[in-house]
This record gives sequence, structure tokens and C-alpha cells, in this order.
Amino acid sequence: MGQVEATTERIVTGKPEDVFDALADYRETRPRLLPQHFSEYEVREGGDGEGTLVHWKLQATSKRVRDCLLEVSEPTDGQLVEKDRNSSMVTTWTVTPAGEGRSRVVVTSVWNGAGGIGGFFERTFAPKGLARIYDELLEKLAAEVAAQGSE
Repeated sequence: MGQVEATTERIVTGKPEDVFDALADYRETRPRLLPQHFSEYEVREGGDGEGTLVHWKLQATSKRVRDCLLEVSEPTDGQLVEKDRNSSMVTTWTVTPAGEGRSRVVVTSVWNGAGGIGGFFERTFAPKGLARIYDELLEKLAAEVAAQGSE
């Protein structure tokens, strides 16, 4: 059994605080950012960053569906951490300045992978698949922040 990690990043046009606020808004903005891999999205507590409890199902492949119940914390400025109560998965979103009016968004998920041959395939393919899903989400985030900035 080993730890599996998937990381994706993107430069987004928008001030870091605006980008972070969009990511931390689990009630209105976050549902609009989710690709088709997410279903049964529901905010159960809170809805704005720290203290939020949110549920969704993540369908990473045609056969692999993860039922996620995530507790959200903000350990430092510009950072959201989503800890899954149903598994070892922890996803960290970090937003930092990337030049005038731009932000770097890095999303990293880590979890304890399976052992044996299944674990080998998980460590080999899961990070790439999750990275594609997060890249799609970050693309939608970039469009969302750009649209908010033009209002």
C-alpha cells in the first residue's frame, strides 16, 4: 500500500482573493465549476470555506465511483483543505499571486492506495485521470472568475 498523489495547476486571470472566494463558495460558485464526473452534490453545513461539510460522488472512471463527504478547513491564507470522512483522501487547493491580476491555483489530492496489482494500476492511472478532472474544473474556474471580473 502506498500513498497516491495527483496535482494540477493553472494560472488564472483574477486577483488571488477573488479566485479563492470563488473556490470557497460551495453554495453558489463551486457547483457551477464541477465537471460531469461529479454528482449528488449537496452542501450539508456551512457553505463558505472553513466549517463547510459538502457531499458529492466522484466518478473517476466508468467503474470507479467515490462517495465523498468532505470537511473544509482553511489552515492558512489562500488555502482550502477538503478532508474526506469516507476515505483517506485529502485535497488541498492553494491560491497564490502569479503577477499583476493573475493567480496560480494548485490542487493536490493524496490518499492511501490499494496494495498489489490493483494498487499498481491505481498509482499509475488514477493521478492522470484525477488531473484531467481537476484541469476541467480549473478551466471552468478561470472562466467564472473572468466573468465575475467583467461584471
